[in-house]
Amino acid sequence: MTSPSATDVWLPFTADEVDGLPEGLNYRYWDGGRDYPADPADCAFYVVPYMKGPEVAVRPLEGMRAVRVVQTLSAGIDHVEPGLGLLPAGVRLCNAKGVHEASTAELALALVLASLRGFPGFVHGQDKEEWRSGFYPALADKSVLVVGYGSIGAAIEDRLEPFECARVVRVARSARATARGPVHAIGELPTLLPEADVVILSTPLNPSTQGLVGPGFLSAMRDGALLVNVARGAVVDTAALLSELESGRLRAALDVTDPEPLPAGHPLWHAPNTLITPHVGGSTSAFLPRAKRLLAGQLTRFAAGEPVDNLVLTTG
Repeated sequence: MTSPSATDVWLPFTADEVDGLPEGLNYRYWDGGRDYPADPADCAFYVVPYMKGPEVAVRPLEGMRAVRVVQTLSAGIDHVEPGLGLLPAGVRLCNAKGVHEASTAELALALVLASLRGFPGFVHGQDKEEWRSGFYPALADKSVLVVGYGSIGAAIEDRLEPFECARVVRVARSARATARGPVHAIGELPTLLPEADVVILSTPLNPSTQGLVGPGFLSAMRDGALLVNVARGAVVDTAALLSELESGRLRAALDVTDPEPLPAGHPLWHAPNTLITPHVGGSTSAFLPRAKRLLAGQLTRFAAGEPVDNLVLTTG
């Protein structure tokens, strides 16, 4: 049973760094270090350290017998899911919806433009003092398929709108209608993939999406199409993607990889027509102010006994 009297809040920031925190709670700073700031049994609200991986995220959960809210600072919750079975029933798991949409969508668009317009080759040309002129693909008039149409997928479409794409096609777990048009069910991918020039992945990582982009998915993509991944590395079957890249049939722009970090010597580093960034979709100047506003709002609601936002699931 959880204890309603627990008032400790574990934060990956010191309390004086976050404006608007409510009084009456005991704020403890923990950003994944070896030593805990207090007894995990007294923690009522746990903010998971950002980008520290599953081992850190899960480590204190078994001792958090009084915790009532677990709050991630990421859009995804896959790094916390392995420890959910350690928690008592009734714990609310919340994500960071509203924090990462703008930055991740910016990077998705940057990866599309940089890859299509040949920026990696221009950078290498500058290093060698070579003038690499010529004709390169434009985003204008291209068909774009967004696989994973949640808040990040919608933000990506917001940023695609001024670029005069031929069309933007939306895909999510299940079909639904939006003000912009239909969202197709993921089961429709075999008929949608052959029509797309650019495929952008912005799905969460869960059992239904792990390895989603495998041999069948990739073989359905049209010759010369660009795959952009700002989701999670394990959404893509790396061996299958490498086969397509090394054949020269597809292009890729990847902010996430499997494995990650991508180790030295991995063939993906030097695969043809591949642009790699080191999982920096959410790591921008926009992160801290948005994350802190989220925490202040969530903790204000928690202290007042009100429902918290961004609820993903409740344990038990």
